[in-house]
Amino acid sequence: MALCMRKSPKLINHLKYRMGLFDMITPSSWNSTSSHHQEFLVTAPIAHNLGNPDADLSVKATLFSACRFKSTKPEKQLNSLNDADDNKVLDFPGGKVRFSPKMTFISESPEERTQCYRVLDDNGQLILGSNLVQVGEELAVKMYTEMITLQTMDTLFYEAQRQGRISFYLTTIGEEAINIATAAALTADDHVFPQYREPGVLLWRGFTLQEFANQCFVNKADHGKGRQMPIHYGSNKHNYFTVSSTIATQLPHAVGAAYALKMDRKDACAVTYFGDGGSSEGDFHAALNFAAVLEAPVIFICRNNGWAISTPTSDQFRSDGVVVRGSAYGVRSIRVDGNDALAIYGAVHAARKMAITEHRPILIEALTYRVGHHSTSDDSTKYRPVDEIEWWKLARDPVSRFRKWIESKDWWSSEAESEFRSSVRQQLLHAIQVAEKAEKPPVADIFTDVYDVPPSNLHEQEKLLRETIRRHPRDYPSDVPA
Repeated sequence: MALCMRKSPKLINHLKYRMGLFDMITPSSWNSTSSHHQEFLVTAPIAHNLGNPDADLSVKATLFSACRFKSTKPEKQLNSLNDADDNKVLDFPGGKVRFSPKMTFISESPEERTQCYRVLDDNGQLILGSNLVQVGEELAVKMYTEMITLQTMDTLFYEAQRQGRISFYLTTIGEEAINIATAAALTADDHVFPQYREPGVLLWRGFTLQEFANQCFVNKADHGKGRQMPIHYGSNKHNYFTVSSTIATQLPHAVGAAYALKMDRKDACAVTYFGDGGSSEGDFHAALNFAAVLEAPVIFICRNNGWAISTPTSDQFRSDGVVVRGSAYGVRSIRVDGNDALAIYGAVHAARKMAITEHRPILIEALTYRVGHHSTSDDSTKYRPVDEIEWWKLARDPVSRFRKWIESKDWWSSEAESEFRSSVRQQLLHAIQVAEKAEKPPVADIFTDVYDVPPSNLHEQEKLLRETIRRHPRDYPSDVPA
């Protein structure tokens, strides 16, 4: 074909006409070995064959195929091939790209890891020169008391599961700052798409301790009507989308919601949470690209707690964590100390402003540690050393660190600590007692809220279930109204 094209100007002209390039290529550009070759990056085998007439034609054909993609200003670009300055830059769709005669591969990882934004040291003292968003006494005390509440709720509900009173539970121990500080930096109009380790966001928004207990004990007052596992909370009132066990599915949903908020010109953004393991799911990559292209006001918050159940981050990815993945998709990103409540608050506060005013997605990687087991179905001591867990629990506890800071400001005291912990414990114990005694959702609720008019097969299934319960009453809970 190469010889045919060289010897047939008519064929060349026909191809130029069919491809809309009639005045963009001259036959002479196919017959001579010009200096343009060194302006384009070529592979070593091709470079080795430069000077060979037939091989030279192949190189030019490669150049021609690359030029096909210059759809923005093709006539101007190909007419300026003889311009030394213009020939150093490719005006490719999406932006100009500078050429280099050097064959350079991008390193798989930088020599130095991305820095981590931090405001408080491990002793709760402000780091000199910190760039922080100011937090007043009222907000700081509320943040701290909500962290205590979350911590106490985790302790009591975990114990309730171990006593066989609820079927499942999952704690946020070690990640209280991420829960509460991110929530504090948002507004009630922002839509939250959680993973499953963010009940503190819902707590901050006003979800009551009784509502948490009702969901975990699966009673008639549960907003989900007992259809979800414990800790799979949801609240339309608080713009908190219901938790789903499937990993990372909430990420594309958040982008879609953010785009809707943008189209409606709302002064709000979408916020979604996920773990380091979620960054290995396809939905993560699709969501970041989706958000960047649509310029959606969404904040991606990755709780990089070191472990995806039993899989350590060293087996999860080879990149420098999750933060570096943002730039690959054109998403502004920051890495934050996930155990520093002030740093998290500041980062999310700034991210929200950028997301809404600049119409852009933001990726935040919060470095923390999952002190608790993955869930009540897990024993993390089987795959990580106990002394590692204890070190993070004692030396890097986010709640203790924040307490030291507010005490240094004379906003908190040991007396206030003791009084509040006792009070919230009593409130939770009462909520548990009420939830445990409440009536269970009726069997009929299994078949509602999907169809406006239930189809015949659902009616048949409900009838069969009721008959089965009557025939085998011992195999079904006696406290579930049939």
